[in-house]
Amino acid sequence: MIERFTRFDANNLLYRFTVEDPYTSSRPWTGELALTATSRNIFEYACHEANYALGDILTGARERDTESAANP
Repeated sequence: MIERFTRFDANNLLYRFTVEDPYTSSRPWTGELALTATSRNIFEYACHEANYALGDILTGARERDTESAANP
């Protein structure tokens, strides 16, 4: 797999990837995605299937949010 990140202006990147695997596909294929800058937090996007700790993580985060709101 070949990945390329190209900045096309001050706030945008183009992410392009090409997959070449003769065992799974008869020819290479390419995909791309435009990415825009943000000032917000970015969280990892990952599959959470069978991640039983995720509920506890989210519960703890909501509790922290509640405490922060009560004590600004």
